[in-house]
Amino acid sequence: MDLTKLTAHELKDMLKNKEVKAQEITKAYLDNINSIDEKLGAYLHVAEEEAMGKALEVDKKIEKGEALKKLSGIPVGIKDNISVRGMQNTCASKILRGYVSPYDAHVTERIKDEDGIILGKLNMDEFAMGSSNENSSVKLVKNPWDLTRVPGGSSGGSVASVAGCESALSLGTDTGGSVRQPASLCGVVGLKPTYGRISRSGVVAFGSTLDQVGPIGKDVEDCALLTQSISGLDSKDFTTANIQVPDYSKSLTKDLRGKKIGIPKEYFGEGLNDGVRKSVEEAIKVLKDNGAEVESCSLPLSDYALSAYYIISSAEASSNLARFDGIRYGHRTKDFKNSNEIYMKSRSEGFGDEVKRRIMLGTYVLSAGYYDAYYKKALKVRKLIKDDFSRVFKEFDAIVSPTSPTTAFKIGEKTDDVMSMYLSDIYTVPVSVAGVPAISVPCGMVEGLPVGLQIIGDYFKEDKLFNIAYSYEQSTDFHKMRAEIK
Repeated sequence: MDLTKLTAHELKDMLKNKEVKAQEITKAYLDNINSIDEKLGAYLHVAEEEAMGKALEVDKKIEKGEALKKLSGIPVGIKDNISVRGMQNTCASKILRGYVSPYDAHVTERIKDEDGIILGKLNMDEFAMGSSNENSSVKLVKNPWDLTRVPGGSSGGSVASVAGCESALSLGTDTGGSVRQPASLCGVVGLKPTYGRISRSGVVAFGSTLDQVGPIGKDVEDCALLTQSISGLDSKDFTTANIQVPDYSKSLTKDLRGKKIGIPKEYFGEGLNDGVRKSVEEAIKVLKDNGAEVESCSLPLSDYALSAYYIISSAEASSNLARFDGIRYGHRTKDFKNSNEIYMKSRSEGFGDEVKRRIMLGTYVLSAGYYDAYYKKALKVRKLIKDDFSRVFKEFDAIVSPTSPTTAFKIGEKTDDVMSMYLSDIYTVPVSVAGVPAISVPCGMVEGLPVGLQIIGDYFKEDKLFNIAYSYEQSTDFHKMRAEIK
């Protein structure tokens, strides 16, 4: 039996029944990483010694008869912008190369408290800026279904590690779709929670009013398990909400009777791949068969979300990344004559092209002459988009759409076409701008590549998302498919 092909909840059941040891599970994953990651490129750091040590600790607890915790013995990968004490936290950027975190992020603490086993740090687009994972300063991440294609971004390493069976669960971050879009392209389950559901403490900031840690798993039950483990109030993050976290396992039922689902016409227009459209339409029929009432709805202001998103996120990135200047933090150039050259050369050498592009855009829209025309106006548009979603959720329990307009594209295909790359997030960005939760689940295959179904919910209604996603998943077999890396 290949333990790496099993879901986290299946592994947990085997541990509970003493059919397998945590050390066996961990070694199976580490062996897989050593075998295939040279091709896949998902890991930037593998913590083999720490992982095996933690697995031994879990096995001793089980031998003593201690009850299993939520993540006992389950291998988890962590995106390289989420702090893990004693491990690198470079955001896949030259400017932070060599930095080792002296503390744990809140979500990392939660995973350790639940006896999860951290395998290492995962590759990403530099500072989480990108939709393809081609912006890492270290190496490319490749799609496990086709190594000539991108896995999506910026959490491409986190998603590829789960799809490629190099981790049972993983954490990514989602600013404008960076968990959901790669989850769609790689055929796994990825959640962007409500803004404030999961703490950002210990996560390197890109866009502070947009960033959210997102759980990734092989199926909906795995995703719910990890979400349950890391959600809740954190005194170190004032943006976390003091709202009770429900038991998501109780939401995992197939019955959708009484649920009303909206289909936004704006999300099925021009630019949507025909194969993706067909897969999503077939998925909607499954939801109907399972008892849901499905009707058309409208989110007209979604057309403005992409513009508002790139203004707001770039402005926040410009501010957040100002600290990496060669003086306070980050890489310092070796060749300088004065303090001005330290700043200029350190940042020029340390940041990649996409990061520089967004810093420049953000600085521009925050400047005295353009603040009102761009940044302030984008914030007003954001409020209108939130109102748009709130209006729809007065009538519907959830909204369903494609996650991505296409399947995974070829590596290098959109590198020189920035606008085409940004449009990869056209269905995920409105959700992030509004701050509502959304989940992507596999719903089909087009020419051997996965398609994702996005289910969007009202604020702090992740339980409804898990219900609908689980109902769909249990009526199909797409979540059972595993990529074979050759």
